[in-house]
Amino acid sequence: MRDKKQLRAVASIVAAGLPFILTTTAFAVTPGVTNVEDFIKSIITVIAGLAGLVATGYFVVGGFTYITSSGNPEHLDRAKRTLMFSGMGLAITIGAFIISNIVVTLATNAFGSS
Repeated sequence: MRDKKQLRAVASIVAAGLPFILTTTAFAVTPGVTNVEDFIKSIITVIAGLAGLVATGYFVVGGFTYITSSGNPEHLDRAKRTLMFSGMGLAITIGAFIISNIVVTLATNAFGSS
């Protein structure tokens, strides 16, 4: 009976202490701006690309409407507005992309890359 108690005590000590002995040390990642910077850059690039794709689609729709308006002033006016607004949207998208890249460059120069 005493042997069973000793065996249980040794087994519980080994079971409780084994994870501390067999695990490897996990070091914390050094904080840095580069991971966040790369993530934000990739998000801005994707959003700008999608906005450019949408603006190109509206250019095509506006041009097709302009060509097929056949002199109808209502359709002609709608096509002109579509072309104008898609051009404005594309200009805003390109401007936002350029400004965000300038801000990222200035922040990297000011605060360092890591």
